[in-house]
Parts: sequence; structure tokens; C-alpha cells
Amino acid sequence: MGADREGRARRGPGRAAAYAACGVVLLAGCASMPDSGDLRGVDSTPRQDGQVRVFAMPPQEDATSGEIVQGFLEALTSDDPNYETARRYLTAEAARTWHPELSTTVLAEAPDMDPRRAGGREDTADDLYTLTGTKVATVDAQQSYEPAKGAYDQSVHLIRDPKTKQWRIDGPPVGVVMGKSDFQRNYMSVNKYYFADQPLSGTSPTTVAVADPVYVRERVNPMTQMVRSLLNGPTSWLEPVARSSFPTGVRLPEDASLTPDDQNKLTVPLNDRAARVGVSVCHRMAAQILFTLQNLTPAVDEVELRADGKQLCTLGEDEAPAVATQGSEEQPQYLYFVDARKRLVRMAADSTGRQHDPVPGALGVGDKALQSVAVSRDEHKAAGVAADGKELYVASLAAAGSLGDAVLTSKGATANDRLTTPSWDAQGDLWVADRDPRDARLLLLEDGGGDPLTVDTPGLDGRIKDVRVAADGVRIALVVEKGDKQSLLIGRIERGEKSERPAVAVRELRSAAPELEEVTAMSWAGDSRLVVVGRERGGVQQMRYVQVDGSTPEGPAPAALTGVKEIAASEDDQMPLVAYSEDGIVRLRTGTQWEKVDAEGMAPVYPG
Repeated sequence: MGADREGRARRGPGRAAAYAACGVVLLAGCASMPDSGDLRGVDSTPRQDGQVRVFAMPPQEDATSGEIVQGFLEALTSDDPNYETARRYLTAEAARTWHPELSTTVLAEAPDMDPRRAGGREDTADDLYTLTGTKVATVDAQQSYEPAKGAYDQSVHLIRDPKTKQWRIDGPPVGVVMGKSDFQRNYMSVNKYYFADQPLSGTSPTTVAVADPVYVRERVNPMTQMVRSLLNGPTSWLEPVARSSFPTGVRLPEDASLTPDDQNKLTVPLNDRAARVGVSVCHRMAAQILFTLQNLTPAVDEVELRADGKQLCTLGEDEAPAVATQGSEEQPQYLYFVDARKRLVRMAADSTGRQHDPVPGALGVGDKALQSVAVSRDEHKAAGVAADGKELYVASLAAAGSLGDAVLTSKGATANDRLTTPSWDAQGDLWVADRDPRDARLLLLEDGGGDPLTVDTPGLDGRIKDVRVAADGVRIALVVEKGDKQSLLIGRIERGEKSERPAVAVRELRSAAPELEEVTAMSWAGDSRLVVVGRERGGVQQMRYVQVDGSTPEGPAPAALTGVKEIAASEDDQMPLVAYSEDGIVRLRTGTQWEKVDAEGMAPVYPG
């Protein structure tokens, strides 16, 4: 249902391509109102070419109450910027009090209309219809997507104007409602960006950009929509761990319509709340806009911010990385995996060959057999779990040396009850779950060592099977197992004030793959996207991309691959997708099919 920058595929010509020259399509269901026959559910509008604007027809003279409801629902699926046509189906008072921006309810199909006339009479002064359907998702007032289940049931009340004798709706449904296909045609997912509360470890730049995906109407000036949404601040889920550089109250003018010039430079006029910001703050504001608009067309290469009639600053695309690091822009040097001798080996991440070598340091020697590994994001250290899953070791990748003692030991009775594959965060800390049923915990080892911190996981229902921390360091993906079901959940990492033992918690876990009952493997594959291997109820194993908000990005899934046990992706979508399958280590480069890298290898990972 949309995608962030790394997964978005532009739409090709659709059924309405012939209208592209004029850029306007009238909804067929509104252009000619039926005057007889049974009332049926409103058909979803066919998906149109991305350049075609779709507008609804206003209510026709002497339309029946059912035709008014049908016309209103079709008007909700049009590209009318302020729903002015939809409001014409409402009474004056209802048009004034109806707020379509409060929510969008997405149904599996277009809503069904059920007439509920009192006594079955058609000549009364009021009428009532019930809209029904099966909920798929909701988009709230912050434009945040959330999967939903259950029945949809909303009443629509109409009255006949005593003077004009025309039917109008005086009790519309809450917000906007439409079928899934219309939602996919009308809306797209875009990341807006804020900054993490904690800096990256190491040297400058010390700030990391965090993606906050929202849904906007694709053909209703999305660039302006996105900047307005960005200025409104992070969504409620992300707000506790991210901040905006824009001062409180900074807004666009009401009549603003943002379009880059022929040099791909975007000028953004702000109100006087921004007039006194310093250059460094202004550059951070501009970087947020640049990151946010990267996946829109036309492209924006430079941003100029203005307020009170004066230029505040400009920032080009090549200057933005000096302001903040974006996870999808980090390019790994190597791909790592465990070879037939159970040692850690590596190969150039962008290699087209199959040559791999043992890593420098103790984990590349092979003295300790490994079953899973993780490499720090700076590629200076690596962690390895012993073949029996009992012990976790950390070693430098810079020079040879002895392995030393395990930094963590599980007391689980079997390999399945011991340590998961570890994961490094942006600060250089190491995360791992101990699956011991007597003391199942999510653990954090600061700088990869010392006494492990037990991470608080309120709301967690089940045992953690897999752990992956996002490049931004404030989001974590967990595969959680309960009974015979494995769910993919996304949590928010919250850290307490720095002290001798800072408190760390993962809060507000939410499903990223609600349709899957069994998740075999997963990996981050972009700023707000993951690649997942799993099964739906009664289905076969499949590989797909999912968004952190639980929606499905546009574009094709990866090429099919059987017997996948593990998957590795880079946040940089230029890097190949790598898997451990029944054929060993295999690789999928852009525009190719899966190819074998090492028949006896296992546990592939990129840094992170």
C-alpha cells in the first residue's frame, strides 16, 4: 500500500492512460446516476495512471437518497483537494462540521450500502443507510497507518430539503471510508524524518535521521502535504524518541503550494516563528525537508528556507550528510557469513564474484565453531554465538588475538532455549535474547561487553526468537514466538538518563506483518522497510517486503526462493539481498535471479 524511498516503484500507464493529456477523469459511477434497480455496494474506482487526476461529479437534480449516498462515497475516492465535491452531497451544517482529515478507514472492499427506511416508505423527509464492510486499516489524523480487523458499521442519515425537495446527507460517516483498491490508488506511503534523541557513537556526524512513515494523497500536492506533516511533528508512536529541529509553531502559509524550480531547488516560505533561528538550526530544518522529499517526484536537490521575507539558509543534497546520518545511505564494506569450518568470513558487499576470506581476528581462525554472527556498524568488532547456542563471544576485526572468555552464557537446556542471533545498534551496543524458559530476557551489552542489562519489554507476550536493531538506533524488530505462531513486532527503544546503569526499555510493540502466522526470518531493508520470510495461515513459505507500520509497500516482492532459513538485507537498497537456503548462501542482485555464493555457508549478515 505504498512504500518508502528504498522500496517505492513508480506506477506505469494504467487503464486511464488515454486521459493523461488532459489529466482529468470523471468517476464513471457519478457521471450517470441510475434511476432504477437494486442498490449495491459502491464499486472501487479502477486504478489510474499516476499522472491522471480523478474528480467526482456533483449530485444530480432529483437524485434519490441512495444515489446521493453512492455519489458521496465515490467523491471520497476522488482527487478533489479539499473534498469540495463530497461536501456538496451534505447539508450546509454537515458540510461545516464534517472533518475528513480526522481519519481514513480502509475496508477490504468498497463499503456496502444497506437501506434502513422506517416502514419501507420512500416518500418520507428523512432516510437512513448503513455502510458495512471488513476493516483492513485506519489512517489517523496524524496520517499514521495502523492495521485493523473486524466489522465496519456506520450509519448515514439523509434529509429531504423542504424547499428544494433534494436529498442531502446530514449525518455523514466519521472521516473518510473507502475500499482497499481505492486507498492504493489515492494514497502513498512517504517517510518524514526527525532526529534521534541520542547521538551515534564515534565521530561527526553525531545525529541520526529517523524515518516516520505516513500516508498522503498521491495526486493532491504531496510535496506540500509532506512539509505540512513534517512541521506538525513526529507521530505519537515515534515522538518519545525523536525530535524536530523546527521551533514550535512554525508553519507554511495557508495558500502555500510547493514546487521545485527547473534547477530542482525548493523554496519553502515559513511564518515568522522561524525568523530568528541560527544557521546551524536552519540547516537541520532544511535537512529534514530534504530527507523527507527524497522519494517524491519531481526530485528536490536543494532547499531554501525563508521567513519574514528573508532567506534563512540553503542546503544542498550533498551537504545534508554533514548534518545527519541516514541509515539507508550507509554503505557496508563487506557481507559476512559462517563458512563450512564454522568460522566468520567476509566478501566485498558489492562484489559480483564469490571470493571470500576469513575475517581478521579470533573469530576468523575457527577455534570456536559458530552458529550465528553480528558485525558492528563500523565493522570494527564482531559477535558470534557458539554452535550450541550457549555462549556469546565478541572480538576485534582489526587485528589477530585470542578469543577470550564468553561475554554471555545461557543456561538453557537445549540449543532452542539459548541465545538468538545478536544485533549491534548505532551506539555500538550489542543486543541479544536469551530464550531460557526459566529466565527469558532481552539483553543489552554496552560496547559489546560488561554486565548485561536486562531490557524492560512491557506488553511482550511470548519468547523472542530473533532480534534486529534499526540503523537509527531507536527502533527494534523482534520475532516473538507464542505456541506455534511467530509474529514480527516493531518496538520503540527508550533509554533512561545516563548513569552507572541506565534503564533501557522496548515499548509499544506493534505488528509489522499481521497477515503472517509464521515468521522464519527477517532483516531491515531500508529506513522503514523490512524483508520477511514467513507463511500465512494455511499457506506456503513466501518472501515479502513490509513496512514498519504494518502496511505493504508498492512494487514486486523478491524473486521466489525455497527453503529459506535466514535472510540478510542492507538498509542501502543498492546492496544485494542475501539468504541462507537449502542451496547454502545465495545472493539476489538487482535485475538478476538468485545465484549461489557458497554451498556450505550459513548465517549471512550485513553490519548491524
